[in-house]
Amino acid sequence: MKNNKYLYILLLVILGISSSQDIFEGYTLFTPQIGFENNSTTKLMDNDLNIIQSWDHPLGPASMPYLIPGDEPGFENTFLLYPYRVSNPTMESGGVGGAVQCLTWEGELIWEYVLSNDDYQHHHDVEPLPNGNVLLIAWEKKTASEGYAMGREEIDNPLNQMWSEAIFEIQPDGNGSAEVVWEWHLWDHLVQDYCSDCPNYAVISEHPELFNINNGDVGTPSGPGGANGDWIHINAINYHKEWDQIVFSSRFQNEIFVIDHSTTTEEAAGYTGGNYGKGGDFLYRWGNPQNYDRGNESNRILGDQHSINWIPDGYPGENNFILFNNYHSGSGPWGESAVLEFIPPVDSEGNYTIQDDEPYGPETYIWSYEENIFTAMQGGSFRQPNGNTLITDCDSAHILEVTENGEIVWEYTESGANTVIARAQKYALDYFDGNLLGDINEDGILNILDIVALVNLVLAGEYNPMGDMNDDETLNILDIVTLANLVLSG
Repeated sequence: MKNNKYLYILLLVILGISSSQDIFEGYTLFTPQIGFENNSTTKLMDNDLNIIQSWDHPLGPASMPYLIPGDEPGFENTFLLYPYRVSNPTMESGGVGGAVQCLTWEGELIWEYVLSNDDYQHHHDVEPLPNGNVLLIAWEKKTASEGYAMGREEIDNPLNQMWSEAIFEIQPDGNGSAEVVWEWHLWDHLVQDYCSDCPNYAVISEHPELFNINNGDVGTPSGPGGANGDWIHINAINYHKEWDQIVFSSRFQNEIFVIDHSTTTEEAAGYTGGNYGKGGDFLYRWGNPQNYDRGNESNRILGDQHSINWIPDGYPGENNFILFNNYHSGSGPWGESAVLEFIPPVDSEGNYTIQDDEPYGPETYIWSYEENIFTAMQGGSFRQPNGNTLITDCDSAHILEVTENGEIVWEYTESGANTVIARAQKYALDYFDGNLLGDINEDGILNILDIVALVNLVLAGEYNPMGDMNDDETLNILDIVTLANLVLSG
């Protein structure tokens, strides 16, 4: 018992010291963009604003880039995923893309995939998967006739088109390109109460797992590239490894949605199958319950939001959602933005609950940052392992890291007129170091959570080789001290 007391005292001391380590040590990745110019440069920057590496691109970004593991440990062996705007997209709207490239640390092309044709147009985000595949967001073209046949009441754009949304999973083919191995289409999961002779006629409020085809406007007579048929406008996508789920954000519908990725493509087109038995139907949605007739405008929380993502396992707030709410108040073109964190009604296995005749919870968020940030387009928010949050104010090209209490501990603004940064993300210094000794919770980083886990192992008399810091085949206070020193050294 006396030894246990000393271990807890040591842990409290470590917690006190680590809480003063305000800035999370890592490299920040982002791609500044000047207006709609083609040339751009992706930058990897340390906390002292030194550029660690950069990649030049002949075509501008569609959204944020990502680093993914290479064949060997270390940043110098990582690959860069870069979603970009093709020269002649088949549908023009905000965030238009068309392709994604995978580049080496030195900028050599490994593979490239273009999705820009008469039926589909990639836009905005991509999401790297643990198996090396990549998720892409794409507009899916439907004619006005197809829309009316599905029960749409009105399509008011001069193109007479209704661009829905699809998600594709692509797999590098080893020959410089990639192939589609899984797909999901919103068009397969619609409901309507306007046309009794059309498919999916039902009471909207009884089907929160489906999307009302009559929600929102379809496109606009004008835009960045002229008239368009943009209806849903997905702008971010994220993946949960343990639950095999996908979450995405719809700007025009002010809502986020979760779907099951464990399905086959055939199951994803239907209402059954997959780990959760619902096929490609929504497992969860949040932000605007009037979309499924279980609320009204006063219940809407989200406004033009971006950057939806799960807080990773082992981070403060793990499995909560965090996002950038562009119009937290106000309306275009002026307003105020906020970063919101909220707890979905989900169990440890990824099952969501909803009460009869009630909207999905929660009723509100548990944390927000609302201090002097506003961007009408894009914007980002990502929780850091130490509890800080990295925020991107896109229109101002401003990246800031804030503590749980809202204190700004690090910031950077890219200079230049009309410069924007879609989103930025920070990677721990040891993020790509492979099997990291001391990484008890296997989240790729060393932090206070690993120390707590190691203390619990010592107290329980259990052995885990990842905690055996001195390789003496036993876990004791010497291993705790060694790990604590590594964590505190950054």
